[in-house]
Amino acid sequence: MDEREFLAGRFEAHRTHLRAVAYRMLGSLAEADDAVQEAWLKLSRADVGDVENLGGWLTTVVGRVCLDMLRTRGARREEPLEARLPDPVVSPAAGVDPEQEALVADSVGLALLVVLQSLGPAERLAFVLHDMFGVPFEEIAPIVGRSPAAARQLASRARRRVQGAAPVPDPDLTRQREVVDAFLAAARDGDFDALVAVLHPDVVLRTDRGAVPGGRAELRGVRDVSGQMATFHRAASSYATRPALINGAAGVVALADGRPTSVLSFTIANGVIAAIDILADPERLARLDVTVLDG
Repeated sequence: MDEREFLAGRFEAHRTHLRAVAYRMLGSLAEADDAVQEAWLKLSRADVGDVENLGGWLTTVVGRVCLDMLRTRGARREEPLEARLPDPVVSPAAGVDPEQEALVADSVGLALLVVLQSLGPAERLAFVLHDMFGVPFEEIAPIVGRSPAAARQLASRARRRVQGAAPVPDPDLTRQREVVDAFLAAARDGDFDALVAVLHPDVVLRTDRGAVPGGRAELRGVRDVSGQMATFHRAASSYATRPALINGAAGVVALADGRPTSVLSFTIANGVIAAIDILADPERLARLDVTVLDG
């Protein structure tokens, strides 16, 4: 085995972890793969003979790559990232594929990723690397061009925003599924009272139909969300639904002629629905592999 093959083998041992870091930073599975590939290119050109902790070195490299990608997005003045739902990780209702476990560990649901998208790039990096992956602030500081104390403050500010905006989901998947099934039954039956009963008073509904006028919308509060009963009823009556895990939580994929028309992610907190995230962007759904639901 030559040196490059040896280095590639060491890199592959860290790929799953690096992809998880990039997914939390970017909210895009494709861009996460691009960031990981860029990390490999940097590794292949670097002299890492004296690096004792290759995993830590690669984590900071991926963090820096993701930070640059986020800053480039802002420089292009694209549509605000918080308006776009992150990519969902779809798994069979029976359980998450082992290769996906790192992506959705620590309750990294769509609701949390939406909040992360609202953070500034440096805040997001400090929070993700430190709070989610335990990277010391001394290693985060040079990535963001700040002192360790300033990096700590970035993470602290991000933490306060996350804790105030991202509901903590119930851990019991069986109970989650019961609540989701109750929601779907209420929608199919057009039972307004039953629908309201499973919604948190401050429930948020986010819908992403893609880059079309009015394609991205957000409603807050049980009154406005329950006001979509006609839409819920029409969708539940018109499409086949398959139970799935969306980022490790109970969710649903709606299908027409075997193709996905929408992915519904639910955040269940204290036995009721705190957030509903609906991805209905045809272009992104076309790339979704629903054969995983056959397992």
